[in-house]
Order: sequence, then structure tokens, then C-alpha cells
Amino acid sequence: MVSLIFTFNSKHYIMKKLIIILTLSLTVFSCKPTANEAKVVEEDKQAVIDSMNVVLAQQKMEIAKQKSIDSMQAIVEKEKHSRQAVTHTNTTTTVTEKRKGWSRAAKGAVIGAGVGAITGAAVSKKKGEGAIIGGLAGAGLGAGTGAIIDSEKAKQGK
Repeated sequence: MVSLIFTFNSKHYIMKKLIIILTLSLTVFSCKPTANEAKVVEEDKQAVIDSMNVVLAQQKMEIAKQKSIDSMQAIVEKEKHSRQAVTHTNTTTTVTEKRKGWSRAAKGAVIGAGVGAITGAAVSKKKGEGAIIGGLAGAGLGAGTGAIIDSEKAKQGK
């Protein structure tokens, strides 16, 4: 009977050892990342890096846009200050505003007069009279056209 107990104990001992070895080997092999899992982890890392790069690029664009806006505002402020020259005397202040350019009507009259004079001189047998008549007619048409454009621009501005 002693031999039977001993053989039972030794078989039991061997079985315990086998179960422990199998459990340890399964644990070691199952915890090891496979190549596919490593690839997935690497792809996830790259996706995070790419999204961070996109956010950084957007922030850089916003900073550049804000710098552009700030520089344009500085230019506008300089322009406002250059248009208004302030002269200080003892008690009075004089503000001089920069003159505007020619109106479209004036430009149209000058251009029309030039074109009309050239055309009148070229077409007429009497070059002097043709130039004068063409210049007057061109100036009238050019001034009218410029006035129409001025009124349209004024309507758009309101």
C-alpha cells in the first residue's frame, strides 16, 4: 500500500509540475506581442503623430493669418495718421485732410477731350476746327460717362 501511495503521490507531483509548466508557457507565449499587433500599435502611433502635425499646421496658419491682419491694421493706422496732419499752435489745432484724386467725371472729360481732338483732327479736312469740335464733343461725352459711373459707385457705397 505504501508503494501505491508513493506512486500516486509521484504521479500527482508530476501532474502538478506539468500543469505549472504548461500554464507558464501559455502565459509567456500569449503575452508576447505578435507582428500584427505590433503593426497595429505602430499605425496608431503614426496616426496620433499625423493628427498632431495637422493641428500644428492649422495653428501655424492661424498665426500667419493673424500676423497678416495685424500688419494690415498697422498699415491702415499709418495711412489714417498720414492723411491727417495735425498742427499744434498755442491754442488752436488745424487738421488738414489729404485731397482726394480726380472724380471719374473729370477723368472722363479729359480722356474724352483727348480722344475727340485726335479723332476730329484725323477725320476733318480742316485739322484745327476738327480737333476743337472733336475735343469739345469728347469732353462732353467723357464727362457724362464719368458722372454716370460716379453715381453708380455712390449707390453701391450706400
